Amino acid sequence: MVKGTKKIEKEKKSKKISQAEFEKKVKELAGKGLTSEKIGEELRRQNIHPKEHNKKISQILGDKYINPDLKNVEKKLERVKKHYENNKQDKRAMREKDRIFSQLRKLKKYFKIDHR
Repeated sequence: MVKGTKKIEKEKKSKKISQAEFEKKVKELAGKGLTSEKIGEELRRQNIHPKEHNKKISQILGDKYINPDLKNVEKKLERVKKHYENNKQDKRAMREKDRIFSQLRKLKKYFKIDHR
């Protein structure tokens, strides 16, 4: 390890940006299709820490915010449905489809989202 690298690391403190700039940056990253978790990771890589600002990333995104747990279960359900449509004889897939649908319904109830 080279001497003096700790000084460089200490100088790389978080950048203090205004709330408006922070919200603009979050919306820009959301426009690229990143989830709120990925947006937070990207901001931390840029030494901008979301904890230093008043609003959470999910609050800034508002209606665009989709809970990642819900999103992942919906994707999984679509994959299993597609598989079951092509393989009607696959009883395990039928059971899995029902199980995942139930899981999705429970998550929607937990997050208080209207059932579609």
